[in-house]
Amino acid sequence: MEPLPEWPMFGVAEDVRPAMRQARDSGEAQILATLVSVGGGGPRPEGTQMVFAPGVLAGYFSGGCVEGDVAGHAWACLDDGEPRTLVYGEGSPWPDIRLLCGARIEIVLERIAPDDPALGEVLAAEAERRPVAYVSDGRRRSAGPDVRPWPGAKVIKAYEPTPRLVVVGGDPTALAIAELGVKSGFETTLVRPKGPQAPPPIAGLAYRRDEPDVALRALDLDPWTAVAVATHDLDTDRAALQVALPSAAGYVGLLGARRRLAGRLAELEAAGMPAAAVSRLHAPIGLDIGGKAPFEVAVSVIGEITALRHARASGSTSTTVPGPAAGASAGRPSSASAAANTLTREES
Repeated sequence: MEPLPEWPMFGVAEDVRPAMRQARDSGEAQILATLVSVGGGGPRPEGTQMVFAPGVLAGYFSGGCVEGDVAGHAWACLDDGEPRTLVYGEGSPWPDIRLLCGARIEIVLERIAPDDPALGEVLAAEAERRPVAYVSDGRRRSAGPDVRPWPGAKVIKAYEPTPRLVVVGGDPTALAIAELGVKSGFETTLVRPKGPQAPPPIAGLAYRRDEPDVALRALDLDPWTAVAVATHDLDTDRAALQVALPSAAGYVGLLGARRRLAGRLAELEAAGMPAAAVSRLHAPIGLDIGGKAPFEVAVSVIGEITALRHARASGSTSTTVPGPAAGASAGRPSSASAAANTLTREES
């Protein structure tokens, strides 16, 4: 049994598929632990996962003592191959392990061989950027675009393509957005036309020096891709938006002053951009958190992208970020058309 590290950095990454791939590529069997039931509220939602394999650890369920106990069961499961269902909280056989939030959680552990077809399909879908469903009862598992649960199947997980972020620009604000994007789990690319040969010193960041229209077409924007245009150059902004707005990108945002926004939208429409495409623009970019420092803007941009992604995942058809609770003051609209009529704050 391998002890858990003293600092739980293994839980920072939300997506455990890289850990699944690492174990598979090392030829190691792995334990996939899935949170299948949450009662009474809890820090992690159903579908949250952890991966255990020799030299591989990722994910978290509570941030307390649960992970250590799950790890012990995981190594036992790795040895004997028998699936396990663990219950913590009310009805648990381990009453000394308490959840501070008062929740009851149920976790299924299953041993997956490196050549398991369902594992192969999950990882192939990740590489090909396509959604895939995964269903398991602990012994039998299946993955594919149209998999349906069967009696006894408890693990039901929908995997979407890894979120991507494309940042167009090269100033400190663009760099801050790109760096925070990487740290937030986005596959992030910085596009700086005719930029320096050497990439920016940000680990995990892809870099392109071509023109924004060429770069964005080459990146094949899909619904899981966000584009943040932050160049302060009108021609470069326009070239990027002309490709990004009619694309399948799930989010397109523009850094710029509110007072200039109406004119920039009019320019796009005059150039033949359909009004429906223009209305997709989030401008000024990001949530209105009141700050203009590079990382303050970055927090607002990643926050807006994340809020909209979760709104779509919940089935919301709204194009704005989730609103405040009843009785709270309303936040600013996210759509470009609404923002163009609000001249109370300048964004750049």
